[in-house]
Amino acid sequence: MQLTLEGIHKKVGAQSWLYEMSIAPRSGAVTVLLGATQAGKTSLMRIMAGLDVPSGGRVLVDGKNVVGTPVRERNVAMVYQQFINYPSLKVRDNIASPLKLRGEKNIDQRVRELAEKLHIDMFLDRLPAELSGGQQQRVALARALAKGAPLMLLDEPLVNLDYKLREELRDELSALFSAGNSTVIYATTEPGEALLLGGYTAVMDAGELLQYGPTADVFHKPASLRVARAFSDPPMNLLAAATGTDGVQLDGGPLLTLNLPGSGAHKLTVGMRASALRVNAQPGDVSLPGKVELAEISGSDTFVHVHTLVGELVAQLTGVHYFDLGALVTLYFNPAQVYVFDAEGMLLLSPVRGGGR
Repeated sequence: MQLTLEGIHKKVGAQSWLYEMSIAPRSGAVTVLLGATQAGKTSLMRIMAGLDVPSGGRVLVDGKNVVGTPVRERNVAMVYQQFINYPSLKVRDNIASPLKLRGEKNIDQRVRELAEKLHIDMFLDRLPAELSGGQQQRVALARALAKGAPLMLLDEPLVNLDYKLREELRDELSALFSAGNSTVIYATTEPGEALLLGGYTAVMDAGELLQYGPTADVFHKPASLRVARAFSDPPMNLLAAATGTDGVQLDGGPLLTLNLPGSGAHKLTVGMRASALRVNAQPGDVSLPGKVELAEISGSDTFVHVHTLVGELVAQLTGVHYFDLGALVTLYFNPAQVYVFDAEGMLLLSPVRGGGR
C-alpha cells in the first residue's frame, strides 16, 4: 500500500494545527514522526487513519483519495500510548480478535507465533489486568500485528513504560518491523528511538514538516537549526560565530579553518554535537579551556557541562568519569566535525561521514 499526503493542512478555529505539507512514506518501511510535544505528530496520524478530516489537501491510498472515508472502512492498525486491550478477554482472545473477524484459519497457531515473538506466550490464559504495563503493551502490539493491516500507526507506544522495558521493546519492534510488509508510522519525541528504528524520519515542529528522508541522512545533515535542535540528544551545542578571512570565527574564541560555500553570510551559528567534544587532544583539534559546572553519569556515558569563553558546552564522554565542580578542564574538537548554519538558520556546512569534509 502506498500512502501519499498532498498539501494537507489542518485548522481548528483560527489556529493552525498543521501547516500545509506533503509526504509519501515508503511502503514496507518505518517512517518515524519525530518532534516535541504539540509538534503535530498525533494530528497528522489521525488524518492518516481517517479519524480526522484535513482542512485541505488529499490523502491518497494507492492513488485513490480517501478523505472522508470512515476509519472503519480503512485497513489500519493503531497502537496508542495507553495500553488498549479488551479487559474481559484473555490475552489469547485479545490477540485472536482481528484474526476471527477476518475468518482466518489456524488462529491458535498464529496467536502463539505472535505471542512468542513478543515474549508473552506464557500469559495467554491471563486477563490484561493481571499483567504489568509492559506486558499489556505487548498484547496491544500483538493484536495490531495480527490485524495484518498494510498501514500501522504507533503513537508513542513506549512512552509510559519504564526505561528498561522501552529499551527491550525498541529492539524487538525494530526486528518485527523489518520482517513485515506494512507501512509503519511511528511517532516519538526521542531522537535515539528514531535512530534505533532506522528507516525514514520526518522531523516536525509546531505543526510544520521540517525535513523528511532516510533517518541517517536527516541526522547527519539537518537542513536547518530547527531540525538540528529536534534531532539531537543531548541538545546540539550552538555557538555564535561570523565569517572570518580564513574560515569561521567563534565569538570570543578561536578561528576555525573551514571552507564555506559562497554564501556571503556574515553572522553564523556553529553547531557541535556533544559526542564530538573530548577531554583528550587529537591531531588537528581546537582547544576550548573552561570550568566544570556539572558532571552527570547516565548509563555508560558521562555528560560534562563546561563554562567556556565561547559559551556553555556539554560534552558526552564514553565511560564513567568524575570531575570536581569548578575544576579547570580543556575541551577539544576537530573543526571537521562541526555544523555551520547561516543567519536564517539554514545549513551551510556539515561533517562528512567518516570525519572529513
